Amino acid sequence: IFAVILPCTVFLIYYHYRRDVYDLHHAILGILYSVLVTAVITDSIKDVVGRPLPKIFYRCFPYGIEAFQPNGDVNCHGDPKVVKEGYKIFPSGHTSRSFASLAFLSWYLCGKVKAFDRRGHAAKLCIVLLPLLFAALVGISRIDDYWHHWTDVFTGSIIGSVVASLCYLLFFPFPHDINGWAPHASIKMRENIELHSTSIGIDIV
Repeated sequence: IFAVILPCTVFLIYYHYRRDVYDLHHAILGILYSVLVTAVITDSIKDVVGRPLPKIFYRCFPYGIEAFQPNGDVNCHGDPKVVKEGYKIFPSGHTSRSFASLAFLSWYLCGKVKAFDRRGHAAKLCIVLLPLLFAALVGISRIDDYWHHWTDVFTGSIIGSVVASLCYLLFFPFPHDINGWAPHASIKMRENIELHSTSIGIDIV
């Protein structure tokens, strides 16, 4: 929830100063689309792979006592629902969704602060990388709490970052473009206004 609320707060703050409804609409639409697509991809892979979490032992044996069948197979006597959920950890959903939203925010900030304007402002790069740091900390916490293997977190971060990049570029141009700070719809609208103004000027002449 925090990973979505934080970007939306940034979008609203920018809207307060610029009053660009196109920017606000496409930013919120883009980040929600990014999180939704990432969640669908992540959950689909979870159901197919079925990798156990690091502490699956205590889900199979709630009291910490191993149990085996006569043929040597493990007799997992934990809550079936809890055990089943323990096999849905690859890739990390928390990590993928965090990167889906916060990587989108990084792209957004990159365009707004014009990080690639060739002026070499290191502070702009720090602003752009800050959301990615928060997303990385989410993934690290999942490993530290033994909820995921590092490969689960790494894969989740890749999925979230790729989807976030595609969704951002669906609504906004590359940050290094001359109009990299504005959404495609806003750029198109201004071009139409300029074209209409030019046509009126020609007709008057």
